[in-house]
Amino acid sequence: MGINLDMIGKKTEAVPFTYNEDTVILYALGIGAGVDELDFVYEKNLKVFPTFAVIPFMPAFMTSMQKAEINLFALLHGEQKIILHQPIPARGTVYTASVIDSVYDKGDKGAVLNITIETRDEQGSLLFENKTVLVDRSAGNFGGERGPKTEPINPPEGKEPDFRAEYATSKDQAALYRLSGDKNPLHIEPEFAKKAGFDRPILHGLCSFGFAGRAIVHNLCGNDPAHLKSFGARFMNVVYPGEELITEGWKTEQEGRYIIRTTNREGRVILGNAEAEIA
Repeated sequence: MGINLDMIGKKTEAVPFTYNEDTVILYALGIGAGVDELDFVYEKNLKVFPTFAVIPFMPAFMTSMQKAEINLFALLHGEQKIILHQPIPARGTVYTASVIDSVYDKGDKGAVLNITIETRDEQGSLLFENKTVLVDRSAGNFGGERGPKTEPINPPEGKEPDFRAEYATSKDQAALYRLSGDKNPLHIEPEFAKKAGFDRPILHGLCSFGFAGRAIVHNLCGNDPAHLKSFGARFMNVVYPGEELITEGWKTEQEGRYIIRTTNREGRVILGNAEAEIA
C-alpha cells in the first residue's frame, strides 16, 4: 500500500488539546528535570520547556498519518524541528493542524515526507510550529521526485564547545515519558521491542530531543524559555533508558545560532545535524 499523495498540500482539521500545570510538570519530569529546576516542576511561577511543543503535536500528527495511509510498521522518524512564536502558556486549550508539504521518492530506501504542524491558541494566534521528516520504508519507487540533497551540519573540527551538559536518563525514563502521550509499546514492552529488532525497549526519540532542549534552555537561554526561537535535529541512533546523554553546543558566525550535538557516553551520536536559534 502506497502513500495517499492526494494529501499533499491539504491542511487537516485542527485538533484541540487541553492541558494544565500537571501536564507541563509531568512532561518536565519525563525529560529529566527535577527539584533543582524548581521553576519547571512546581506550579508556583511555572515555566514551560519549549520542547513541550511536541506534545500537542502528537494527536494531529497521528491524524495526518492515517489520512496519508502511512505504513506505521515501516515508519522512521527522521528529523524534528520546533519553531517558537510565543512562550508556551502553562495551561489552556490549543488547536493543531498539519499539512504534508512534500513526499520524495528515495527508491528502495522508501518515501520521505516533510510535514508542517501549526499550533494556535483559542484566539487563533500562532504559538509554535513543528516540522517533521518521516521515512516510510515501504513506500518508495512510486515515480516521484527524489528531492533536494540536505547539507550536513557538523560541529567545527578541533573547536571546544561553548557549552556541555551531561544528563543521566533513568532506567524508568521511557515509562515516565510515555505518560505525556506517546504510548508506543516499543518503549515499554520487552517482547514488542525484540520483535522490532532491539534488545529491550528504547527511549523515545522525542524524549532525547527534550533532554537536549532542556540543556539548551539552561546553558544558552539563562533558564528563560522565551529566548529559544527554534531547535531542530536529526535522529541518528537509539538510546536505551539508563544511558547518559551529553549535549554540546558551538556558536556559529550567524548571530544567535548554535550547532548542537547529543551523544551517549561512548560517543555515539544520538542527535545530529542539529541547530538552535537563540534570541
